[in-house]
Amino acid sequence: MRNQKITVSVVGAHSCGQKVAKLAGAVGRMVAELDCVLVCGGLGGVMAEACRGAKEAGGLTIGILPGREKTDANPWVDIALPSTIGFSRNVMIAASADVVVALPGSYGTESEICYARVYGRPVINLGGWKIKGLLKAKNISQARKILARIVTQCAEGGK
Repeated sequence: MRNQKITVSVVGAHSCGQKVAKLAGAVGRMVAELDCVLVCGGLGGVMAEACRGAKEAGGLTIGILPGREKTDANPWVDIALPSTIGFSRNVMIAASADVVVALPGSYGTESEICYARVYGRPVINLGGWKIKGLLKAKNISQARKILARIVTQCAEGGK
């Protein structure tokens, strides 16, 4: 990749319990520690926890927001991009990624996973999704190994 940072879109539930929040934070830290930029929907739940984890590890975060107000972004978003297109922003979240990490979620998350696959983006499955073609990770350690391999491939010019 021509001297550009690798982007990792983290997708998951708009609201989540403590277990998924902890996982999202660990994913955010992992993204930052691998020197990637975290992209998400910029709101709460998995998005906020992933951004928080990335910021704690010194990373850069981008939130692609559904509405028109930058102030809707969670406090850990560095660059808030209002889209004004509601759930249609899911296409942008998927397309802007070099790789997607999918945590537990619902229909919006599933749409992001499917768009990522349409665009040929690898998806690391940390959410128990039963969708063909995903890279299954049983835990954050496995996800880190998979992501590190993809980051190396992207940096070397391949996908």
